Amino acid sequence: MTTMQKQVNAACLPTPEDVAFFDRNGYWLSPVIFSEEELAAIKNHQDRIYRAEFETGREPVCNWLEGVDNPRSLRKTDNSHWSDSVLRGVATNPTIGEIAGRLMHADQIRLWHDQLLYKPGRGAGRETANVGWHQDFAYWQCAKEPTLITAWVAFTDVDLTNGCMQMVPRSHQWGLLKMSDFFEQNIEKQQADMDIPEDEQFTTVPIVMKAGQVSFHHALTIHGSGPNATDEARRSMAVHLMTGATRYAQSPKGDLHFNARFMQGRDGELFDGDAFPVLYRAAAGEGQ
Repeated sequence: MTTMQKQVNAACLPTPEDVAFFDRNGYWLSPVIFSEEELAAIKNHQDRIYRAEFETGREPVCNWLEGVDNPRSLRKTDNSHWSDSVLRGVATNPTIGEIAGRLMHADQIRLWHDQLLYKPGRGAGRETANVGWHQDFAYWQCAKEPTLITAWVAFTDVDLTNGCMQMVPRSHQWGLLKMSDFFEQNIEKQQADMDIPEDEQFTTVPIVMKAGQVSFHHALTIHGSGPNATDEARRSMAVHLMTGATRYAQSPKGDLHFNARFMQGRDGELFDGDAFPVLYRAAAGEGQ
């Protein structure tokens, strides 16, 4: 079995110019982090999850199952790291953690949760499997502030033909908008109805990636994706991360998130504990 990386790959870390780009635009794309050998193992273990082969014996959340669920739909599995050591290695990768720490100017990064994603190819049927325009923070109201970032790991090459993510630059500066719908299929109408700030424009940037690259976006950055028009599935994992300053907000709406229960109602306290593994911690005296 392939062993996931245990050490930080310094060649993949963002430069000060890269951090400044993220500050301005709300997203950044890394070099290749995962090797072909690692990706082959990752995809193998992704397929095991869909067959309900849980290495640890613990089920993930909202898992798509082979022979049960619609083969034409977008597959979204939450917290696959509970169920499989290889997928946990992706979700807790130290290079991803340090990149997130640098981009967020944070001295600690913890895992919030992961989403294992599979967008079927056209051979599976006619459904579009779009991902609607959304801000991740709209679904994370159990956090008091948007001190979170997502690392989206490409297991396959992605471009517009197979439904790559598209980012809206600077949208992380617009605050939380009332527009998020991950499952919306009519993304053109969704965009037309969006109430964005005056003097701003809704422009999109396709995030074209090689397998093994990782894109990062702020929790308020608007993003979505179109259909997969190729014959092969688009595979990925969204690794949702938070800084060490992220505090729990107890509320009826916030507590709808499946991870909120691990805080046991400790309103205003920092997220901590084994449910939220540490990916990165700055060395003593290291400035952010």
